[in-house]
Amino acid sequence: MADNAKVCISDLKNNTGSNVTLSGWLYNSRSSGKLAFLIIRDGTGLCQCIVEKGKLPDELFNQLEHLGQESSLTITGTVRAEPRSAGGYELAVTDAKIICPTTDYPITPKSHGVDFLLKNRHLHLRSQRQWCIGKIRHTVIDAIRRFFNDNGFTLVDTPIFTTIAGEDEQSLFEVDYFGTPIHLTQTGQLYLESAAMSFGRVYCFGPTFRAEKSKTRRHLTEFWMVEPEVAFIDMDGLLELAENFVTSIVIQVLKENKSQLETLGANIAALEKIKPPFYRLTYTQAVEILTGTKTKEFMAKQLEEMQDQKQRMEAKIAELDKQQSGQIKQWQKDKIAAELIDLRSELVELDTRIENNPKHAKLAAEFRWGKDLGGSDETIISQMHDKPTFVTHYPKDAKAFYMKTDPGNDKVVLNFDLLAPAGFGEIIGGSVREDDYDLLVKRMELQDLKPENYDWYLDLRKYGSVPHGGFGLGVERTVAWITGEKHIRQCIAFPRMMDKVII
Repeated sequence: MADNAKVCISDLKNNTGSNVTLSGWLYNSRSSGKLAFLIIRDGTGLCQCIVEKGKLPDELFNQLEHLGQESSLTITGTVRAEPRSAGGYELAVTDAKIICPTTDYPITPKSHGVDFLLKNRHLHLRSQRQWCIGKIRHTVIDAIRRFFNDNGFTLVDTPIFTTIAGEDEQSLFEVDYFGTPIHLTQTGQLYLESAAMSFGRVYCFGPTFRAEKSKTRRHLTEFWMVEPEVAFIDMDGLLELAENFVTSIVIQVLKENKSQLETLGANIAALEKIKPPFYRLTYTQAVEILTGTKTKEFMAKQLEEMQDQKQRMEAKIAELDKQQSGQIKQWQKDKIAAELIDLRSELVELDTRIENNPKHAKLAAEFRWGKDLGGSDETIISQMHDKPTFVTHYPKDAKAFYMKTDPGNDKVVLNFDLLAPAGFGEIIGGSVREDDYDLLVKRMELQDLKPENYDWYLDLRKYGSVPHGGFGLGVERTVAWITGEKHIRQCIAFPRMMDKVII
Protein backbone atom coordinates (compact mmCIF):
# COMPACT_ATOMS: atom_id res chain seq x y z
CA MET A 1 0.00 0.00 0.00
CA ALA A 2 1.23 3.50 -0.84
CA ASP A 3 2.47 5.62 2.07
CA ASN A 4 -0.23 7.86 3.61
CA ALA A 5 -2.95 6.01 1.70
CA LYS A 6 -6.48 7.00 2.69
CA VAL A 7 -8.20 4.15 4.53
CA CYS A 8 -11.27 3.60 6.67
CA ILE A 9 -11.04 2.74 10.35
CA SER A 10 -12.55 -0.66 9.61
CA ASP A 11 -9.53 -1.37 7.36
CA LEU A 12 -6.85 -0.64 9.98
CA LYS A 13 -6.55 -4.36 10.79
CA ASN A 14 -5.12 -4.86 7.31
CA ASN A 15 -2.59 -2.01 7.62
CA THR A 16 -0.59 -2.68 10.78
CA GLY A 17 2.76 -0.89 10.55
CA SER A 18 1.67 1.25 7.60
CA ASN A 19 1.43 5.02 7.51
CA VAL A 20 -2.18 5.88 6.61
CA THR A 21 -4.60 8.80 6.57
CA LEU A 22 -8.04 8.77 8.19
CA SER A 23 -10.85 11.23 7.47
CA GLY A 24 -13.48 11.70 10.14
CA TRP A 25 -14.82 13.57 13.14
CA LEU A 26 -13.56 14.03 16.68
CA TYR A 27 -15.71 11.80 18.87
CA ASN A 28 -13.93 12.47 22.16
CA SER A 29 -10.55 13.58 23.46
CA ARG A 30 -8.36 14.03 26.51
CA SER A 31 -4.90 15.39 27.13
CA SER A 32 -2.12 14.83 29.65
CA GLY A 33 -0.15 17.90 28.53
CA LYS A 34 2.51 15.99 26.60
CA LEU A 35 0.09 13.58 24.94
CA ALA A 36 -3.30 14.20 23.35
CA PHE A 37 -5.63 11.24 22.88
CA LEU A 38 -8.12 11.83 20.08
CA ILE A 39 -10.96 9.38 19.45
CA ILE A 40 -11.86 9.66 15.77
CA ARG A 41 -14.93 8.24 14.08
CA ASP A 42 -15.46 7.90 10.34
CA GLY A 43 -18.74 6.00 9.95
CA THR A 44 -17.03 2.59 9.99
CA GLY A 45 -15.77 2.61 13.57
CA LEU A 46 -13.72 4.38 16.24
CA CYS A 47 -9.95 4.79 16.46
CA GLN A 48 -7.75 6.26 19.17
CA CYS A 49 -5.13 8.59 17.70
CA ILE A 50 -2.16 9.51 19.93
CA VAL A 51 -0.59 12.89 19.35
CA GLU A 52 2.80 13.39 21.01
CA LYS A 53 4.01 16.91 21.75
CA GLY A 54 7.17 17.68 19.79
CA LYS A 55 6.27 15.37 16.94
CA LEU A 56 3.99 18.01 15.43
CA PRO A 57 4.34 21.78 15.20
CA ASP A 58 3.45 23.37 18.57
CA GLU A 59 0.60 25.37 17.05
CA LEU A 60 -1.01 22.28 15.48
CA PHE A 61 -0.59 20.27 18.69
CA ASN A 62 -2.28 23.05 20.65
CA GLN A 63 -5.15 23.21 18.13
CA LEU A 64 -5.68 19.44 18.30
CA GLU A 65 -5.42 19.44 22.10
CA HIS A 66 -8.28 21.97 22.34
CA LEU A 67 -10.31 20.82 19.33
CA GLY A 68 -14.04 20.72 19.94
CA GLN A 69 -16.20 17.61 19.79
CA GLU A 70 -17.41 16.72 16.26
CA SER A 71 -14.79 18.84 14.53
CA SER A 72 -13.92 17.32 11.16
CA LEU A 73 -10.32 16.52 10.27
CA THR A 74 -7.89 14.29 8.43
CA ILE A 75 -5.23 12.61 10.49
CA THR A 76 -2.13 10.71 9.38
CA GLY A 77 -0.07 8.24 11.36
CA THR A 78 1.31 4.77 11.81
CA VAL A 79 -1.09 1.93 12.56
CA ARG A 80 -0.28 -0.29 15.51
CA ALA A 81 -2.15 -3.01 17.31
CA GLU A 82 -3.51 -2.06 20.72
CA PRO A 83 -6.07 -4.47 22.28
CA ARG A 84 -7.15 -1.85 24.83
CA SER A 85 -8.21 0.65 22.15
CA ALA A 86 -11.59 0.73 20.42
CA GLY A 87 -11.39 -1.67 17.48
CA GLY A 88 -8.07 -3.10 18.67
CA TYR A 89 -5.86 -0.61 16.77
CA GLU A 90 -4.56 2.92 17.23
CA LEU A 91 -2.73 5.58 15.25
CA ALA A 92 0.58 7.18 16.23
CA VAL A 93 -0.04 10.60 14.67
CA THR A 94 2.53 12.20 12.35
CA ASP A 95 0.32 14.87 10.76
CA ALA A 96 -3.21 16.29 10.84
CA LYS A 97 -5.38 18.81 9.05
CA ILE A 98 -8.42 20.42 10.66
CA ILE A 99 -11.23 20.82 8.13
CA CYS A 100 -14.04 22.38 10.17
CA PRO A 101 -13.43 23.19 13.85
CA THR A 102 -16.52 22.95 16.05
CA THR A 103 -17.37 24.71 19.28
CA ASP A 104 -20.28 24.25 21.69
CA TYR A 105 -21.55 20.97 20.24
CA PRO A 106 -25.06 20.64 21.74
CA ILE A 107 -24.91 16.98 22.80
CA THR A 108 -22.43 16.77 25.65
CA PRO A 109 -21.59 14.00 28.14
CA LYS A 110 -24.14 15.46 30.58
CA SER A 111 -27.67 14.08 30.81
CA HIS A 112 -30.13 15.11 28.11
CA GLY A 113 -33.87 14.54 28.07
CA VAL A 114 -35.76 12.63 25.40
CA ASP A 115 -37.29 15.77 23.88
CA PHE A 116 -33.90 17.46 23.60
CA LEU A 117 -32.36 14.44 21.87
CA LEU A 118 -35.31 14.12 19.48
CA LYS A 119 -35.05 17.81 18.60
CA ASN A 120 -31.37 17.23 17.87
CA ARG A 121 -31.86 13.86 16.18
CA HIS A 122 -29.82 15.04 13.21
CA LEU A 123 -26.85 15.26 15.59
CA HIS A 124 -27.79 12.45 17.99
CA LEU A 125 -27.37 9.98 15.11
CA ARG A 126 -23.61 10.50 15.57
CA SER A 127 -23.65 8.96 19.04
CA GLN A 128 -22.09 5.53 19.37
CA ARG A 129 -25.31 3.90 20.54
CA GLN A 130 -27.35 5.25 17.64
CA TRP A 131 -24.58 4.29 15.23
CA CYS A 132 -24.58 0.71 16.52
CA ILE A 133 -28.36 0.45 16.25
CA GLY A 134 -28.25 1.88 12.72
CA LYS A 135 -25.63 -0.67 11.63
CA ILE A 136 -27.71 -3.52 13.06
CA ARG A 137 -30.86 -2.19 11.38
CA HIS A 138 -28.97 -2.21 8.08
CA THR A 139 -28.06 -5.86 8.60
CA VAL A 140 -31.64 -6.76 9.56
CA ILE A 141 -32.93 -5.21 6.32
CA ASP A 142 -30.23 -6.94 4.28
CA ALA A 143 -31.07 -10.27 5.95
CA ILE A 144 -34.76 -9.79 5.16
CA ARG A 145 -34.09 -9.26 1.47
CA ARG A 146 -31.58 -12.12 1.31
CA PHE A 147 -33.98 -14.58 2.90
CA PHE A 148 -36.84 -13.90 0.52
CA ASN A 149 -34.69 -13.50 -2.57
CA ASP A 150 -32.92 -16.79 -1.80
CA ASN A 151 -36.20 -18.63 -1.23
CA GLY A 152 -37.99 -17.94 -4.48
CA PHE A 153 -39.93 -14.80 -3.52
CA THR A 154 -40.55 -11.92 -5.93
CA LEU A 155 -40.51 -8.35 -4.62
CA VAL A 156 -43.71 -6.46 -5.44
CA ASP A 157 -44.02 -2.75 -4.68
CA THR A 158 -47.48 -2.05 -3.30
CA PRO A 159 -49.13 1.41 -3.19
CA ILE A 160 -48.48 3.97 -0.45
CA PHE A 161 -51.80 5.66 -1.27
CA THR A 162 -54.77 3.33 -0.92
CA THR A 163 -58.54 3.44 -1.15
CA ILE A 164 -59.26 0.55 1.21
CA ALA A 165 -58.49 -0.41 4.78
CA GLY A 166 -56.44 -3.50 5.51
CA GLU A 167 -56.70 -3.07 9.27
CA ASP A 168 -58.81 -0.96 11.63
CA GLU A 169 -60.45 1.89 9.68
CA GLN A 170 -60.04 4.10 12.74
CA SER A 171 -56.26 4.07 12.32
CA LEU A 172 -56.21 5.36 8.73
CA PHE A 173 -54.42 8.61 7.85
CA GLU A 174 -56.62 10.50 5.38
CA VAL A 175 -55.00 12.80 2.80
CA ASP A 176 -56.30 14.96 -0.02
CA TYR A 177 -55.50 13.31 -3.35
CA PHE A 178 -56.29 16.06 -5.87
CA GLY A 179 -59.65 16.70 -4.24
CA THR A 180 -60.44 13.04 -3.50
CA PRO A 181 -59.99 11.62 0.02
CA ILE A 182 -57.52 8.77 0.09
CA HIS A 183 -55.43 7.07 2.77
CA LEU A 184 -51.83 6.28 3.58
CA THR A 185 -51.34 2.53 3.56
CA GLN A 186 -51.60 0.45 6.72
CA THR A 187 -50.42 -2.65 4.94
CA GLY A 188 -49.59 -3.89 1.46
CA GLN A 189 -51.24 -7.22 2.18
CA LEU A 190 -54.43 -6.93 0.14
CA TYR A 191 -52.53 -5.89 -2.97
CA LEU A 192 -49.94 -8.56 -2.26
CA GLU A 193 -52.61 -11.26 -2.28
CA SER A 194 -53.34 -10.28 -5.86
CA ALA A 195 -49.66 -10.55 -6.77
CA ALA A 196 -49.39 -13.97 -5.09
CA MET A 197 -51.96 -15.28 -7.57
CA SER A 198 -49.48 -14.36 -10.30
CA PHE A 199 -46.03 -15.10 -8.86
CA GLY A 200 -46.88 -17.61 -6.14
CA ARG A 201 -44.40 -16.34 -3.53
CA VAL A 202 -44.14 -12.57 -3.12
CA TYR A 203 -43.18 -9.91 -0.60
CA CYS A 204 -43.40 -6.15 -0.22
CA PHE A 205 -41.18 -3.98 1.92
CA GLY A 206 -41.71 -0.34 2.76
CA PRO A 207 -43.15 2.28 5.10
CA THR A 208 -46.60 1.85 6.61
CA PHE A 209 -48.74 4.25 8.59
CA ARG A 210 -51.05 3.80 11.58
CA ALA A 211 -53.01 6.66 13.13
CA GLU A 212 -53.13 4.81 16.44
CA LYS A 213 -53.31 7.07 19.48
CA SER A 214 -50.66 5.07 21.31
CA LYS A 215 -47.67 6.44 23.18
CA THR A 216 -46.17 3.12 24.22
CA ARG A 217 -42.57 2.07 23.63
CA ARG A 218 -43.79 -0.24 20.84
CA HIS A 219 -45.70 2.23 18.69
CA LEU A 220 -44.78 4.63 15.91
CA THR A 221 -47.14 6.28 13.44
CA GLU A 222 -44.73 5.57 10.59
CA PHE A 223 -42.70 2.38 10.52
CA TRP A 224 -41.23 -0.15 8.10
CA MET A 225 -42.80 -3.53 7.53
CA VAL A 226 -41.97 -6.52 5.36
CA GLU A 227 -44.89 -8.69 4.27
CA PRO A 228 -44.57 -12.05 2.50
CA GLU A 229 -47.62 -13.68 0.90
CA VAL A 230 -47.66 -17.27 -0.36
CA ALA A 231 -50.13 -19.19 -2.51
CA PHE A 232 -50.89 -22.80 -1.64
CA ILE A 233 -49.82 -22.61 2.00
CA ASP A 234 -51.49 -23.69 5.23
CA MET A 235 -51.12 -22.68 8.87
CA ASP A 236 -48.26 -25.07 9.60
CA GLY A 237 -46.41 -23.84 6.51
CA LEU A 238 -46.79 -20.21 7.61
CA LEU A 239 -45.43 -20.93 11.09
CA GLU A 240 -42.44 -22.77 9.64
CA LEU A 241 -41.77 -19.90 7.21
CA ALA A 242 -41.90 -17.30 10.02
CA GLU A 243 -39.68 -19.46 12.23
CA ASN A 244 -36.97 -19.88 9.60
CA PHE A 245 -37.24 -16.21 8.58
CA VAL A 246 -36.66 -14.80 12.06
CA THR A 247 -33.87 -17.30 12.75
CA SER A 248 -32.05 -16.26 9.57
CA ILE A 249 -32.18 -12.59 10.59
CA VAL A 250 -30.69 -13.29 14.02
CA ILE A 251 -27.95 -15.50 12.56
CA GLN A 252 -26.83 -12.77 10.14
CA VAL A 253 -26.81 -10.08 12.85
CA LEU A 254 -24.72 -12.32 15.13
CA LYS A 255 -22.32 -12.91 12.25
CA GLU A 256 -21.93 -9.30 11.10
CA ASN A 257 -22.66 -7.13 14.15
CA LYS A 258 -21.28 -8.86 17.22
CA SER A 259 -19.12 -5.88 18.22
CA GLN A 260 -22.13 -3.54 17.95
CA LEU A 261 -24.23 -5.93 20.03
CA GLU A 262 -21.49 -5.97 22.68
CA THR A 263 -21.32 -2.16 22.72
CA LEU A 264 -25.09 -1.99 23.22
CA GLY A 265 -25.00 -4.59 25.99
CA ALA A 266 -27.37 -6.88 24.07
CA ASN A 267 -27.98 -10.39 25.37
CA ILE A 268 -25.85 -12.27 22.84
CA ALA A 269 -26.19 -15.61 24.66
CA ALA A 270 -29.98 -15.39 24.39
CA LEU A 271 -29.78 -14.53 20.68
CA GLU A 272 -27.55 -17.55 20.06
CA LYS A 273 -30.41 -19.75 21.33
CA ILE A 274 -32.79 -18.48 18.64
CA LYS A 275 -33.37 -21.51 16.44
CA PRO A 276 -36.37 -23.68 15.53
CA PRO A 277 -38.61 -24.88 17.00
CA PHE A 278 -40.14 -21.83 18.66
CA TYR A 279 -42.68 -22.20 21.45
CA ARG A 280 -46.31 -22.57 20.38
CA LEU A 281 -49.41 -21.64 22.37
CA THR A 282 -53.02 -21.33 21.34
CA TYR A 283 -54.79 -18.15 22.36
CA THR A 284 -56.84 -20.23 24.81
CA GLN A 285 -53.67 -21.59 26.42
CA ALA A 286 -52.30 -18.04 26.64
CA VAL A 287 -55.46 -16.92 28.45
CA GLU A 288 -55.11 -19.82 30.89
CA ILE A 289 -51.53 -18.76 31.61
CA LEU A 290 -52.46 -15.11 32.13
CA THR A 291 -55.31 -15.84 34.54
CA GLY A 292 -53.59 -18.66 36.41
CA THR A 293 -51.43 -18.84 39.53
CA LYS A 294 -48.25 -19.15 37.45
CA THR A 295 -48.55 -15.58 36.20
CA LYS A 296 -49.54 -14.26 39.64
CA GLU A 297 -46.42 -15.80 41.19
CA PHE A 298 -44.24 -14.70 38.26
CA MET A 299 -45.34 -11.07 38.55
CA ALA A 300 -44.87 -11.01 42.34
CA LYS A 301 -41.34 -12.41 42.03
CA GLN A 302 -40.56 -9.96 39.23
CA LEU A 303 -41.69 -7.01 41.38
CA GLU A 304 -39.48 -8.16 44.25
CA GLU A 305 -36.46 -8.53 41.93
CA MET A 306 -37.01 -5.08 40.39
CA GLN A 307 -37.24 -3.45 43.84
CA ASP A 308 -33.95 -5.09 44.83
CA GLN A 309 -32.41 -3.93 41.55
CA LYS A 310 -33.58 -0.38 42.25
CA GLN A 311 -31.83 -0.36 45.62
CA ARG A 312 -28.58 -1.55 44.03
CA MET A 313 -28.79 1.07 41.27
CA GLU A 314 -29.46 3.89 43.75
CA ALA A 315 -26.46 2.78 45.81
CA LYS A 316 -24.29 2.70 42.69
CA ILE A 317 -25.43 6.18 41.64
CA ALA A 318 -24.65 7.53 45.11
CA GLU A 319 -21.18 5.95 44.98
CA LEU A 320 -20.44 7.44 41.53
CA ASP A 321 -21.69 10.87 42.63
CA LYS A 322 -19.22 10.71 45.51
CA GLN A 323 -16.37 9.68 43.22
CA GLN A 324 -17.16 12.45 40.76
CA SER A 325 -16.96 15.12 43.46
CA GLY A 326 -13.55 13.87 44.55
CA GLN A 327 -10.03 14.72 43.34
CA ILE A 328 -9.89 12.82 40.04
CA LYS A 329 -8.77 13.65 36.52
CA GLN A 330 -11.17 15.25 34.04
CA TRP A 331 -11.30 12.21 31.78
CA GLN A 332 -12.33 10.11 34.78
CA LYS A 333 -15.07 12.62 35.61
CA ASP A 334 -16.29 12.46 32.03
CA LYS A 335 -16.37 8.66 32.15
CA ILE A 336 -18.34 8.70 35.40
CA ALA A 337 -20.71 11.34 34.00
CA ALA A 338 -21.48 9.13 31.00
CA GLU A 339 -22.07 6.12 33.29
CA LEU A 340 -24.39 8.20 35.49
CA ILE A 341 -26.45 9.22 32.47
CA ASP A 342 -27.01 5.57 31.57
CA LEU A 343 -27.78 4.54 35.15
CA ARG A 344 -30.28 7.34 35.74
CA SER A 345 -31.99 6.59 32.45
CA GLU A 346 -32.22 2.91 33.42
CA LEU A 347 -33.57 3.91 36.84
CA VAL A 348 -36.39 5.94 35.26
CA GLU A 349 -37.29 2.94 33.10
CA LEU A 350 -37.13 0.64 36.13
CA ASP A 351 -39.39 2.94 38.17
CA THR A 352 -41.95 2.81 35.37
CA ARG A 353 -41.82 -0.99 35.30
CA ILE A 354 -42.20 -1.17 39.08
CA GLU A 355 -45.21 1.14 38.93
CA ASN A 356 -46.81 -0.83 36.08
CA ASN A 357 -46.21 -4.31 37.51
CA PRO A 358 -49.29 -4.43 39.82
CA LYS A 359 -51.46 -2.87 37.09
CA HIS A 360 -50.36 -5.45 34.52
CA ALA A 361 -50.78 -8.30 37.01
CA LYS A 362 -54.35 -7.15 37.69
CA LEU A 363 -55.14 -6.88 33.95
CA ALA A 364 -53.80 -10.39 33.41
CA ALA A 365 -55.82 -11.88 36.27
CA GLU A 366 -59.00 -10.23 34.97
CA PHE A 367 -58.43 -11.13 31.31
CA ARG A 368 -61.40 -12.83 29.66
CA TRP A 369 -61.55 -15.05 26.60
CA GLY A 370 -62.63 -13.12 23.50
CA LYS A 371 -60.50 -10.00 23.98
CA ASP A 372 -57.44 -9.36 21.88
CA LEU A 373 -54.16 -9.61 23.78
CA GLY A 374 -52.93 -6.22 24.91
CA GLY A 375 -49.34 -5.01 25.10
CA SER A 376 -48.98 -5.88 28.79
CA ASP A 377 -50.40 -9.37 28.19
CA GLU A 378 -47.90 -9.98 25.38
CA THR A 379 -45.11 -8.68 27.60
CA ILE A 380 -45.93 -11.13 30.38
CA ILE A 381 -46.14 -14.14 28.08
CA SER A 382 -42.91 -13.23 26.28
CA GLN A 383 -41.09 -12.66 29.59
CA MET A 384 -42.01 -16.20 30.63
CA HIS A 385 -40.29 -17.73 27.58
CA ASP A 386 -36.63 -17.68 26.55
CA LYS A 387 -37.34 -18.03 22.81
CA PRO A 388 -39.93 -16.50 20.47
CA THR A 389 -43.46 -17.77 21.11
CA PHE A 390 -46.27 -18.27 18.61
CA VAL A 391 -49.77 -17.52 19.90
CA THR A 392 -52.33 -18.96 17.48
CA HIS A 393 -56.08 -19.28 16.91
CA TYR A 394 -57.41 -15.98 18.24
CA PRO A 395 -61.16 -15.31 18.62
CA LYS A 396 -62.73 -14.56 15.25
CA ASP A 397 -64.59 -11.49 16.50
CA ALA A 398 -61.34 -9.86 17.65
CA LYS A 399 -59.55 -10.16 14.32
CA ALA A 400 -59.63 -8.78 10.77
CA PHE A 401 -62.23 -9.77 8.18
CA TYR A 402 -59.76 -11.50 5.85
CA MET A 403 -58.59 -14.15 8.35
CA LYS A 404 -59.82 -17.67 7.63
CA THR A 405 -62.12 -19.31 10.16
CA ASP A 406 -60.74 -22.52 11.65
CA PRO A 407 -62.73 -25.39 10.05
CA GLY A 408 -62.56 -27.27 13.36
CA ASN A 409 -63.73 -24.37 15.53
CA ASP A 410 -65.81 -21.56 14.05
CA LYS A 411 -65.10 -19.28 17.04
CA VAL A 412 -61.42 -18.83 16.14
CA VAL A 413 -59.36 -17.98 13.07
CA LEU A 414 -56.21 -19.48 11.57
CA ASN A 415 -53.89 -16.70 12.62
CA PHE A 416 -50.83 -16.14 14.77
CA ASP A 417 -48.74 -13.53 16.51
CA LEU A 418 -45.06 -14.13 17.15
CA LEU A 419 -43.91 -12.71 20.48
CA ALA A 420 -40.23 -11.93 20.95
CA PRO A 421 -38.79 -13.04 24.30
CA ALA A 422 -37.69 -10.89 27.25
CA GLY A 423 -40.86 -8.82 27.18
CA PHE A 424 -40.51 -7.31 23.70
CA GLY A 425 -43.90 -8.58 22.58
CA GLU A 426 -45.31 -8.96 19.07
CA ILE A 427 -42.92 -8.66 16.13
CA ILE A 428 -45.01 -10.62 13.57
CA GLY A 429 -48.72 -10.92 12.90
CA GLY A 430 -50.09 -13.23 10.21
CA SER A 431 -52.84 -15.56 9.11
CA VAL A 432 -54.25 -17.87 6.52
CA ARG A 433 -56.57 -15.73 4.36
CA GLU A 434 -60.23 -16.51 3.76
CA ASP A 435 -60.36 -17.90 0.21
CA ASP A 436 -64.13 -18.54 0.00
CA TYR A 437 -66.02 -15.69 -1.72
CA ASP A 438 -69.30 -16.03 0.19
CA LEU A 439 -67.66 -16.39 3.59
CA LEU A 440 -65.43 -13.37 2.94
CA VAL A 441 -68.42 -11.19 1.97
CA LYS A 442 -70.23 -12.31 5.13
CA ARG A 443 -67.24 -11.36 7.31
CA MET A 444 -67.08 -7.95 5.66
CA GLU A 445 -70.75 -7.27 6.30
CA LEU A 446 -70.46 -8.36 9.93
CA GLN A 447 -67.67 -5.78 10.38
CA ASP A 448 -69.69 -3.04 8.63
CA LEU A 449 -67.45 -2.99 5.57
CA LYS A 450 -68.94 -2.38 2.15
CA PRO A 451 -68.13 -5.28 -0.21
CA GLU A 452 -68.51 -2.98 -3.25
CA ASN A 453 -65.42 -1.09 -2.06
CA TYR A 454 -63.45 -4.31 -2.32
CA ASP A 455 -64.61 -5.48 -5.76
CA TRP A 456 -61.11 -6.12 -7.07
CA TYR A 457 -60.11 -7.94 -3.87
CA LEU A 458 -63.20 -10.16 -4.04
CA ASP A 459 -62.34 -10.99 -7.67
CA LEU A 460 -59.41 -13.00 -6.30
CA ARG A 461 -61.96 -15.37 -4.73
CA LYS A 462 -63.91 -15.69 -8.00
CA TYR A 463 -61.14 -16.42 -10.46
CA GLY A 464 -58.93 -19.30 -9.42
CA SER A 465 -58.97 -18.85 -5.65
CA VAL A 466 -56.48 -20.97 -3.68
CA PRO A 467 -55.50 -21.39 -0.03
CA HIS A 468 -52.96 -18.71 0.79
CA GLY A 469 -51.55 -16.70 3.65
CA GLY A 470 -48.84 -14.41 4.89
CA PHE A 471 -47.62 -12.19 7.66
CA GLY A 472 -46.02 -8.85 8.45
CA LEU A 473 -42.84 -8.19 10.44
CA GLY A 474 -42.16 -4.76 11.92
CA VAL A 475 -38.53 -3.78 11.41
CA GLU A 476 -38.30 -1.38 14.36
CA ARG A 477 -39.74 -3.88 16.86
CA THR A 478 -37.39 -6.56 15.57
CA VAL A 479 -34.37 -4.26 15.89
CA ALA A 480 -35.47 -3.27 19.41
CA TRP A 481 -35.66 -6.93 20.46
CA ILE A 482 -32.28 -7.88 18.94
CA THR A 483 -30.47 -4.85 20.38
CA GLY A 484 -32.27 -4.79 23.73
CA GLU A 485 -33.37 -1.21 23.08
CA LYS A 486 -36.24 -0.17 25.34
CA HIS A 487 -38.11 2.16 22.93
CA ILE A 488 -38.53 1.67 19.20
CA ARG A 489 -38.05 5.39 18.57
CA GLN A 490 -34.33 4.61 18.82
CA CYS A 491 -34.59 1.98 16.07
CA ILE A 492 -35.30 4.28 13.12
CA ALA A 493 -33.27 7.32 12.13
CA PHE A 494 -36.11 9.86 12.23
CA PRO A 495 -39.02 8.56 14.35
CA ARG A 496 -42.62 9.67 13.91
CA MET A 497 -44.78 9.37 17.02
CA MET A 498 -48.31 10.44 17.85
CA ASP A 499 -47.25 13.55 19.75
CA LYS A 500 -43.86 14.27 18.15
CA VAL A 501 -42.84 15.19 14.63
CA ILE A 502 -39.91 17.42 15.42
CA ILE A 503 -37.59 17.26 12.43
